[in-house]
Formats: sequence, C-alpha cells, structure tokens
Amino acid sequence: MTEVPEHEKRCGYVAIVGAPNAGKSTLTNGLVGTKVSIVSPKVQTTRFRVLGILMTGPAQVILVDTPGIFQPKRRLDRAMVAAAWHGASDAEIICLMVDAHRGLDDDTRAIIDKLKGAKREAILVLNKVDMVKKERLLDLTARLHEEGIFTDVFMVSALKGDGLADLSKVLSDRVPLGPWMFPEDEVSDLPQRMLAAEITREKAFIQLHEELPYALTVETEKWEEREDGSARIDQVIYVQRDGQKAIVVGKGGHQIKTIGAAARTELEALLERRVHLFLHVKVREDWQEKRGHYNEMGLDFDA
Repeated sequence: MTEVPEHEKRCGYVAIVGAPNAGKSTLTNGLVGTKVSIVSPKVQTTRFRVLGILMTGPAQVILVDTPGIFQPKRRLDRAMVAAAWHGASDAEIICLMVDAHRGLDDDTRAIIDKLKGAKREAILVLNKVDMVKKERLLDLTARLHEEGIFTDVFMVSALKGDGLADLSKVLSDRVPLGPWMFPEDEVSDLPQRMLAAEITREKAFIQLHEELPYALTVETEKWEEREDGSARIDQVIYVQRDGQKAIVVGKGGHQIKTIGAAARTELEALLERRVHLFLHVKVREDWQEKRGHYNEMGLDFDA
C-alpha cells in the first residue's frame, strides 16, 4: 500500500444497523474483503458488536457490525439490542440496512422512529435487490425516502457483492480527516480465540437448522501453538439441557463431527495453516445468566 501522508488520512466509525437477518454481517464481510463476522440464515446470529476495518485509499473506515435490532424479551436479547444502539450512537455515520424483499417491517419501522427521535441521519442500504421486482423496489425506496432521514440510497446485493464498490467509495469520502486507529493490515478487532468460537457457532447454527435455536454458545478453552506451525484448538459448545446435548452430538457422534469438520476447514483457510480442532459439548443451564459470559462478549449484563 502506498504511504499516505498523515494530513491526508481519514478515519471514522460507520455503524451498520437493521432488523435481524437484513444482511449486516454479509455486508461487513463484503466491504472488508474477508470474513470478520459470522453469517447464517438464522436471525440474531450476530450477538455482539464486531468491528471490520475497511482500508480504501487514504481512509480507514471502521465498520461496526451490530446485532439485529428487534423487540427484546430475554436478558441476552436486551443486551444485544443495547449493543446495537450503543454502536450506532458512537458512530460518525449510520447505515440502515433494509431487506428489500421483506420491506418495511415493524422492526425497521421502530429503528427509523428511534433514529428520528435521536435526530440522526442515515445512509439507506437496500439489500437483496436482486430478489425484488423493479416496481416494488421503486415503491419501497419512495416510501423510505419520505421518512426524511436518509442522505443517500444504495441498492446492493451483499451476498453477490453488487453495489458495494459505490458504497465503499462514499463511506471513505465521508469519514472525517484524522489518524488511523488500527494498523493498516488489520481487518478486525476480534481476538482469534473469539473468532474461532464464532466460526464454530456459525457451523452449529447452519447444521442444526431449527432443532436447536439459540440455546447454545461456544467458548475457546485452549489454544496451543505447535512446533510444526499448526494450532490445537479446544472448544466447548454449551447447551442448556441434556436433550440439546444429544442433538448436538448426534447419532454416533455424526452431528458434532460434521460441525467440527466444517469449522476446521474454514479456520484453516482463515489462519492459513493446519488446525487440530477438538469440540466438547457440555450442559450449562444458566449460561445466558452468567455475567462473565456477557463481559467476554462485550455485552452489558444489566441492559
């Protein structure tokens, strides 16, 4: 990368907010150019704030991938929604991501109303536009534009990468002048141990479909660097009941082996070396009520 004079550098936070499953993590990964946040078809896959670092020209754009904003019911839900709004309040720029196929749902309506109440403007990012007919898309755009808080509208397919270059250019132009906050070769603030745990959780979500919604979490217990350059990673998948443990393990251990193989393949690609991954499943009924677990994820236990 060409050396950028200090007086030309730009740097700022851009919060990506939206209803659950709008595609925020896919957008973050697409803009950064590598995986920094896990993705699955399940809503509320992202549980805590993840920073993705986009380097473009003289600008360092710090993307804040936030949990989906919805009407919370449990302690974990409340903590995730609080983390999302905290990420938005601290950012210079807000991107509201809307699933164009789903349209203006109740969760998105509530987010718009809260942004209005805070007198915050936002960039509207309409996602999954390839799945919507042009007439419906134009009607949705007009309805959202009438809200009066959007400075720009971008139509993208985060999954396919369509429209991301234009959005990246605008974000890099609009972050304020100032020194970079991270080394230019860094792509995320997420420690490797947590990213590894998140990747395993993603594979568990995908593999288990509707059988075990949100009752599990993953922690990296040990990370051993070996002399041959490989890494041994020991992780625990915590569930809330014995019956859930049986589902995760599967008949003859088939399910846990499948999850482990998928996670190991992705970890080896990300770390660019061999990984020996060992998964254990344990029952911890109250993991969603453990203050230490929230602290580790950077969530407010008392939200």
